[in-house]
Amino acid sequence: MSSLDKAIQTQINNIQKKTGKSLAELAAIAKKSGLSKHGELRDMFKEKLGLGHGDANALVHAIFESDGTRAAEGKNEDAVLDEIYSGAKAGFRPIHEKLMKEINKFGEFEIVPKKGYVSLRRKKQFAMIGPKTNTRFEVGINAKDFKQNARLLEQPKGSMCNYIVNVSDAREVDAELVAWLKSAFEGAE
Repeated sequence: MSSLDKAIQTQINNIQKKTGKSLAELAAIAKKSGLSKHGELRDMFKEKLGLGHGDANALVHAIFESDGTRAAEGKNEDAVLDEIYSGAKAGFRPIHEKLMKEINKFGEFEIVPKKGYVSLRRKKQFAMIGPKTNTRFEVGINAKDFKQNARLLEQPKGSMCNYIVNVSDAREVDAELVAWLKSAFEGAE
């Protein structure tokens, strides 16, 4: 079992403890709701069970036995990146390449391609990078207590990342952004 699989299983176990319900019981709640879309179920679990975004998201993936990793399974990293950066999102590839060039200087970490973004992990995820929409590229950063900055958008508690930085051009991958990513990298040991 990979460290990622162990982390996901630990998260699911913690969700079951928090809610006092087994995964089968949680799946039954999802089925009974009549909802079928991932986002609808995630939001329902957040509202009804008080789960944070990350936990609710992981729970829906566990129930559907589908996560972004499975969508990328069996494909090499380049093939997944070609899918992520295709069509209207193709122009974001240089941002991705510049970010990875800088992040690779930090040391060893795991690259986990998902359906629409790339998760970067050590013992835990420290960053997520990829196009959020056809016109917006996001760098998600998992770190705490950064000084307030107009570029650094603090996310609600329970989100997949603590901060988001929107990037529209590879030139915006500057010393400030790299320093934030390095801090998150160092905190993910």
